[in-house]
Amino acid sequence: MIVIDNILITEDVVDKQFVCDLGKCKGGCCEDGAAGAPLDKEELNLISGLYEKVKPYLTRDSIAEIERKGFYVYDKEFEWVTPTLDNDKEICVYGIRGDNGIIKCAFEQAYNDGIIPWKKPISCHLYPIIAKKGKHGDYERVNYEPREQMCSPACALGEKLKVPVYQFLKEPIIRKYGEEFYNALDTIAKGEWEEIKDFKE
Repeated sequence: MIVIDNILITEDVVDKQFVCDLGKCKGGCCEDGAAGAPLDKEELNLISGLYEKVKPYLTRDSIAEIERKGFYVYDKEFEWVTPTLDNDKEICVYGIRGDNGIIKCAFEQAYNDGIIPWKKPISCHLYPIIAKKGKHGDYERVNYEPREQMCSPACALGEKLKVPVYQFLKEPIIRKYGEEFYNALDTIAKGEWEEIKDFKE
């Protein structure tokens, strides 16, 4: 276990290798799961505020589902999440399936087109890293949790290119935790700083 401030990071984040291979996984993380994408509370207003600008990217089914369920829904296990289309393998309502079968995020597409300033939910941006608050809320766990079958091409590509998980996810890690945190993690990963492994809850 690596500890930076009050954040506990599994060693897999620096030891394992990963690079998304969209041509093979088809963006399956946008539809494979028990619920929609987990949302931070501050992201709720962002989603509702940006919806009209993102709406042109969405399918009629997605728009109808959002109008029926809302911009986000509450899940007992994951709390606030994006709604899903129940009739399409539970794809996220903000997911866009292209002619090539690859699912992309409507928010990210609008961001890339310069329409909105926000890329996508941080939980999506960080995946396959999953961040969760500790039992008492005074610390956070950061785990590497790729899907065994769906992410196997990404694991293979990461090993081929020799790219550690944390390096592949540099942008979202800095987005969530800051550049100082990333630099500390990078230093630890390169063996230049003693890891803290005896943390107890």
